[in-house]
Amino acid sequence: MKVEKLFDGVFKIDGKLATENLAPGKKVYGEKLVREGAKEYRLWEPSRSKLGAAIARGLKELAVRPGATVLYLGAANGTTASHVSDIVGKKGTVFAVEFSAVSMRDLIRVCEDRQNLLPLLNDARMPQDYRDAVGGKVDVVFEDVADKSQVEILIRNCETFLKDGGTAMIAVKARCMDSAQAPEKIFRRVERQLAENGFEIVQKIDLAPFEMDHEFLVLKKKAN
Repeated sequence: MKVEKLFDGVFKIDGKLATENLAPGKKVYGEKLVREGAKEYRLWEPSRSKLGAAIARGLKELAVRPGATVLYLGAANGTTASHVSDIVGKKGTVFAVEFSAVSMRDLIRVCEDRQNLLPLLNDARMPQDYRDAVGGKVDVVFEDVADKSQVEILIRNCETFLKDGGTAMIAVKARCMDSAQAPEKIFRRVERQLAENGFEIVQKIDLAPFEMDHEFLVLKKKAN
């Protein structure tokens, strides 16, 4: 078995994406567990994770790293959030915001095995409601929210929580924002809006074939 390091905390095992399991013996979404010596890895399916898809499609730099503090908007059932939890490790923290009470039930079950993954049942459009729970600035804001105003949601949360020089990541869902307009036009509009609000676009990634009509953006917040 060949284990290759892609980023700190992210690996390829025989060509398949993986993270080291922070909760050994526990699965989150039926993923395969693989042992190599004393370590256990969880295979990471890119077709079920926008961040996993971005890595598979050539992400150059991953700000989610061991010890990082991450605000995850749209954590859903915890599939990707659990891999982010693996990556940041015991010295990191992931604040997982989810609006759906149904998804939150699954997310809480994932969090029970991961002390660094904290579930917040909140609306990502209103960061003031969970400001006290987060309690300060974060290294990374990652947004995967299906909402027409997903760009405004990212900007608002970054203004509230992201450190100067911090990294933001967003999976832009063209069909969710405007089903009648060409995805390419939506992506260009989003990029302009982010640039006008103080973000430098570090990398753009087309998530096809894992996700159609999705663009993954890596952004740096310019210092004030």
